[in-house]
Amino acid sequence: MKLNVLLLGKCNYEKALDIQYSILEKRQKGELGDTLILVEHPPVITIGRGGEASNVVASKEYLESMGIDVFETNRGGDVTYHGDGQIVGYPIVNLKELQMGVRDFVHKLEDIFIQLLKDKYNIDAGRYPEYTGVWIGNKKITAIGLAVKRGVTMHGFAFNVNTNLQHFQLIVPCGITDKEVTSIEKLTGEKADFYEINKQVLEYYCKVFNYEGYEELDIRNA
Repeated sequence: MKLNVLLLGKCNYEKALDIQYSILEKRQKGELGDTLILVEHPPVITIGRGGEASNVVASKEYLESMGIDVFETNRGGDVTYHGDGQIVGYPIVNLKELQMGVRDFVHKLEDIFIQLLKDKYNIDAGRYPEYTGVWIGNKKITAIGLAVKRGVTMHGFAFNVNTNLQHFQLIVPCGITDKEVTSIEKLTGEKADFYEINKQVLEYYCKVFNYEGYEELDIRNA
């Protein structure tokens, strides 16, 4: 089975969310196979189902002056930030057909970045016992938060490549007060090839989930 891939490029959060819901409905009805949306969002803060608005520490006025929107979403997790230089992935897949539960699915999402970082950048990443996501020591490089609707996943992961890490100071990331965030740029000391890393994410996503490659989905079919 091949994976459908929708490459949205730079796209605001609200529009990408509408596209997610459209593909989710098609996947639930069996009109479309498993699909991964890859996107880069302009700066935005999202609050998950278990989130606390108080974990957005910047004032509403300051965020408005910076052009940073705040959205409440139905994904799991607390508060997170999306912005330029971050690869955001929304897997819209049927868990029953993959024959796995949510916990196993999250575990495999983490495997994608643990393997990619080791193979391509010689960076040793792993899991943190108490928290989801991918970590280098006590610094998170990939956040994960999902929702499952009638057996089909939505929302997903946010992988810091060349992300402006100072923007994470506007929030308490994932509601965790004693940990930090990092990026490939921070770890290597130089800007990474964003286009190339998008291709690497696709490569490792297919590898970890055993898809026979991928096909690009036309936005008109979303």
